[in-house]
Amino acid sequence: MSLPTSPAAPSAVLADDEPHLLRVLQDRLRELWPELRIVGLASNGVEAAEQIASLQPDVAFLDIQMPGLSGLEVAQGIEGPTRVVFVTAYDQHALEAFEHEALDFVLKPVRAERLQRTVERLQRLLQPAAQAASDDQLARVLQRLMQAQAPAASDPPPGLLRHVRASQGTQIHLIPVDEVLYFQSDDKYTAVRTAGSEYLIRTPITELLQQLDAEQFWQVHRATVINVDFVQTTRRDDNGRLLLRMRGLERELAVSRAYVHLFKAM
Repeated sequence: MSLPTSPAAPSAVLADDEPHLLRVLQDRLRELWPELRIVGLASNGVEAAEQIASLQPDVAFLDIQMPGLSGLEVAQGIEGPTRVVFVTAYDQHALEAFEHEALDFVLKPVRAERLQRTVERLQRLLQPAAQAASDDQLARVLQRLMQAQAPAASDPPPGLLRHVRASQGTQIHLIPVDEVLYFQSDDKYTAVRTAGSEYLIRTPITELLQQLDAEQFWQVHRATVINVDFVQTTRRDDNGRLLLRMRGLERELAVSRAYVHLFKAM
């Protein structure tokens, strides 16, 4: 659901799977921050991710628990300059990660006095001098929250993955992981991309990460893991997104803001 826009003031996308809470948040933001343009409303994580990618709002208010994608997963996939505020029912212990960070959170039910502090913090963050510092903070907060909500770890794999059994049409191929440029997941499959071809496996990214050498394979997006040995160059596009050029690959890969800090030394 896209709403009318005007070109000057800061913009926001709001996402919550509970329509009543979405309306309350929208009404209170209009009272506390009249200049804010609410350019999109989303009822699930997939809609939120699509709207953020297409509208590039200054701020996204994301419910953490949503169908399709959680608010954390949506935040992991943000490639542009959008700032994130989580709207959540998490208890205080889970929210300690936010206390000294530039990101913010709003507890449900949304209270005007708490939202006012969030608005004031966002207005400071949206000043040009403040924006560059918050990518690292986003990465730290997401890492802490993902760890907080992750299930207890199972026994570690006996060894690192050296080959993957991947399909291409009706054929099964044994692919050395050292030849893989990147892994990229969608809803059902994970693509295995080499310099010469592309194959499919059913193993999700989260499982692959547990089996791959962390020094060689880096997650750069919610759905993408790259082999850093194949990174050729990095650059910023006109929207400030970090893009990777991989050896043996024509198209560039986007790095979401949660992982930009990995490439600061490159």
